Amino acid sequence: MKSANASIIAGVILIVLGVLLLLDRLGIVDTAGFVAPLIFAAVGVLFLSLFVRRRENWWAAIPGSVFLGLAAVITATQLTGGAWGAAFLFLFMGAGFAAVFLRERTNWWALIPSGVMVTLAVIVGLPQQLQGTPTAAILFLGLAATFGALSLAPVRSEGPGGVHADRMKWPLIPAGILAVMGLIFVLQATAVLIPVDFAFPAVMILAGLALMVYAYVTHRDGRQKAHRPGPRAG
Repeated sequence: MKSANASIIAGVILIVLGVLLLLDRLGIVDTAGFVAPLIFAAVGVLFLSLFVRRRENWWAAIPGSVFLGLAAVITATQLTGGAWGAAFLFLFMGAGFAAVFLRERTNWWALIPSGVMVTLAVIVGLPQQLQGTPTAAILFLGLAATFGALSLAPVRSEGPGGVHADRMKWPLIPAGILAVMGLIFVLQATAVLIPVDFAFPAVMILAGLALMVYAYVTHRDGRQKAHRPGPRAG
């Protein structure tokens, strides 16, 4: 960001804060409740402006989302008395990591914290009567969906024929295991109870089957790449 643009943004922020403090001193407006969220929101917008300006500034989406999330938490807490307050922080952070992936697709790792944050936002926002087993079900299913989405992310790899866009298969293993655990908690939450003595052996068997399927798919893809014709000489 150019220094002139940064000076303009900083100047506008200082003017707004100065006016609010002046109104507070004059007793016209009580600004104690929203000065802090305005400061956090202003810092968040500053980072997001860095993110928008240049492609290599993908990292700015993370602190930008954190500061905007803090502003949302304070505002929501004041308006709702605490309900849904912390959920906004996790939701904004999840959106920030998702923006990192969307800006630069090689940053596939950002999908993991994005999915975790969105899952935590849902858990925090649950009403009190749904705490307990439903919370565990949402946690495992949310993490399973996160790794499932990760397996769909294209990853560039260099081979004999040039650069190829392949998809990662290893996330399917934790996705399958977490999905099974989530379904077990779902069944327990809906009173279709599976005895714990049978649940964990079932998970181990399914995990073993998932490993065997993963090994088969990897072996098959390796053979296909080995037989893939290379570029013809001109």
